[in-house]
Amino acid sequence: MIGNNATAGTILGGTCLNVGCVPSKRLITVSTFIEELEKRRFSGVNYGDIKFDYARIVEEKDAMVNELRSEKYENVLRSLENVTYINGTGSFVDRNTLKAGKREIKAKNILIATGAKAAVPQVKGIDKINYITNEEALSLKELPNSLIVVGGRAIGLEFAQLFARLGVDVTLLQRSGSIIPNWEPEIRAYLTNYMKESGVKIVTNSELIEVSGNKGAKSIRARVDGKERVFDAEEILFATGRVANIENLSLDAAGVILNERRFIKVEKNLRTTAQNIFAAGDVTGEPMLETLAAKEGNIATSNIFENANKEVNINEVPSAIFTYPEAAMVGLTEEQLIKNGAECSCSAVEFSIVAKSRIIGDSRGVAKIVIDRSNKKIVGVHLLAPHAADLIHEGVLAVKFGLTIDDLIDTVHVFPTLSEGIKLAAQSFYSDVKNLSCCTE
Repeated sequence: MIGNNATAGTILGGTCLNVGCVPSKRLITVSTFIEELEKRRFSGVNYGDIKFDYARIVEEKDAMVNELRSEKYENVLRSLENVTYINGTGSFVDRNTLKAGKREIKAKNILIATGAKAAVPQVKGIDKINYITNEEALSLKELPNSLIVVGGRAIGLEFAQLFARLGVDVTLLQRSGSIIPNWEPEIRAYLTNYMKESGVKIVTNSELIEVSGNKGAKSIRARVDGKERVFDAEEILFATGRVANIENLSLDAAGVILNERRFIKVEKNLRTTAQNIFAAGDVTGEPMLETLAAKEGNIATSNIFENANKEVNINEVPSAIFTYPEAAMVGLTEEQLIKNGAECSCSAVEFSIVAKSRIIGDSRGVAKIVIDRSNKKIVGVHLLAPHAADLIHEGVLAVKFGLTIDDLIDTVHVFPTLSEGIKLAAQSFYSDVKNLSCCTE
């Protein structure tokens, strides 16, 4: 095993641990807690003055990351038999030979899992300003007074809301006509409102023209709905996609070809254009999810060592956005199912009808189920709710095993729970669930 970078360096644990899911969700959790205190949801509680030390919050985040790197990576590596870890950058000499420093390593089969890093658009002036991506944003020791976030998908939304909750003046610029354009329209609409309630100013249909400025004073000139506008802020954060970590791999020497988006081209069994070389994770492109990367790594190694010929089924892989409320989805959208030629039926319910939402004092969100009308099979589940990332797995099993809405309705759910929202969405295909009492079958 040749150690590769988290993004730009050689840090064990990769993107997820060092500059991705783990540190970002820690900061998001803290900001959510602060926002909850500021909302004062329960009138019988004396909340007092709310103060926080952001530098200390970042220090605690870094300490947690270091602990997990030791426990989940360094210790795990030491426990593995027949594994040699080389902390360095590897490159291909040919399809059976890798070079790491002065050392050459021969192998019958090779797995590429070098990940991806933040992509920044080559807009005019970009080489003359200091900007940040989600990676640098995680290490800021002081909060900026104002921030422009470019990008309205998962990373952009998470960081925009995170900083807005902590008192930063945040403007989000999104190129398309809405945030998260590949999600269901109900999820997009509700989440847009919740982002605005958190203090994020969302500007859609924004085409970047030029960036300029120095430390503490940066500007973006953009065309918005056909008219030029200028946006000013202390910092600019680009959340505009990711690019594969392939620059130093010398893939040509191994006969490994890239796809049209310059990620490694793979078959469904994760084999590259070089028959003995496989690739897994973000280096192969969308969807870029830590759990999918782990699944792909398992499939690739099974195919290498056992000739299992397993394949990845992207349709049963869930994804989530860790705003609050969280968004989560699995399977097809209504639009995708219709494009596939199936007869679609959909139903959505607001979480305000779920008893647990009243109990916790947060009734925001919506649950939508997409089914094939011909057989009532669930082909997509889409959630926006507190802890939606935890709730989605019932939907994952439904999509993975071809369950019907009747299967969900026939399944007893614990009361009171937010997961009842999924059952109510299934029941709503048959009746107006607003008129049902609690726990009605």
